[in-house]
Amino acid sequence: MQRYTLFIICKRKKGFLLRSTRFFVTLSPKFITKMKRIINQWMIAAGGVMLLLLAASCTNKKFCINGDITDAADSTLYLEHMSLNGAIAIDSVKLDETGHFSFSGEAPEAPDFYRLRIGGQIINVAIDSTEQIGIKASYPTMTARYEVTGSQDCEKIQELAQLQLALQSLTDNIASNMELNYNEVSDSIQKVLNEYKESIKLNYIFKEPAKAYAYFALFQTVRLGNMNALIFNPRTNEQDVKVFAAVATSWDSYYPDSERGKNLHNIAIEGMKNIRILRAQREQTIDAEKVSYTGVLDIALPDNRGAIRHLNAMTGQVVLLDFHVFSSEESTARVMQLRELYNKYHARGFEIFQVSLDPDEHFWKTSTAALPWICVRDENSLNSKYLQLYNVQGIPTFYLIDKTNTLYKRDAQVKDLDKEIEGLL
Repeated sequence: MQRYTLFIICKRKKGFLLRSTRFFVTLSPKFITKMKRIINQWMIAAGGVMLLLLAASCTNKKFCINGDITDAADSTLYLEHMSLNGAIAIDSVKLDETGHFSFSGEAPEAPDFYRLRIGGQIINVAIDSTEQIGIKASYPTMTARYEVTGSQDCEKIQELAQLQLALQSLTDNIASNMELNYNEVSDSIQKVLNEYKESIKLNYIFKEPAKAYAYFALFQTVRLGNMNALIFNPRTNEQDVKVFAAVATSWDSYYPDSERGKNLHNIAIEGMKNIRILRAQREQTIDAEKVSYTGVLDIALPDNRGAIRHLNAMTGQVVLLDFHVFSSEESTARVMQLRELYNKYHARGFEIFQVSLDPDEHFWKTSTAALPWICVRDENSLNSKYLQLYNVQGIPTFYLIDKTNTLYKRDAQVKDLDKEIEGLL
């Protein structure tokens, strides 16, 4: 038997000690052993609960993205949610010499997209439920080279990102090749894009259309000149609309209430509607007597006085076809350059046919009131069909058309504009 002293301390409500009473109790070894066992079991259980709570921070209802980005000391790393309306910063950390970071967030009910960003360097990641994703990279090459673990979707997205970079390099090389004329550049780029799309459809989209990486592949872009364009065109390309519809159908089944799934569904439906309209227009019978032949695709749009002007009516003149946005920052300088060309060569048969893509009609009319050349406007702005017809790769951009109304060169192929115009005149 062992003897223990038990103190009972009484207190007032405000915490002042009134008195303490001491008792002596005698406990048997068996009772003491039993109490110790109970206490140990309670402590083990409490420890297990704590471990489960800690684990739940990166499982159960949250996702975690952690890793190291070296050579980026004192840089701010952002975690951004890629919503349907654009990137939204949700967390950030200032990196130290080790480059270690850790982000967590609420697990989505359907696959969603985030990105890690330092300046213009980006790593895209997909989050499906409660993943723990590891990222290792080095700044400033993190976009092109990084390691990812913990997610098949993220691994596939990395592959897609590398393929996209290779595609961009290839199209840039074609566009800058001075030995190719306009048609050769256009045909070569289109061939490369078609081959890329076929590969992506087979190996990524149709393979697992319900996956996040299949959705990601649909919205890849390529920069053509100064403009980023979707590689898959869900508006007017019938085959591309079918690709969107395939993924939309899978997401309707697996994630029926997701915002992204509904967005895909709407895009596919709108694309199918556009295709039906285009098909109906092509099937209309055209009076042969009303068909005219020209060396360029005609552009028929209203000028700043309301008159419809036709590009194919410029036969006999050397024409600079210019696609322009007057509300852009570089507009004033470009207009001054065009004015110099116009004043220098107009009397000898040179004309400018300028297509404005400004959404604000009043601003456009005010900006062009004093211009001496032809300036028309497409109210569809960046959705203009003429951008696609002429394979416009950036805005502003121009094309030279010779006196026979034949497309001669585009801006990327012109080293000396004055010399080219002189030669055509």
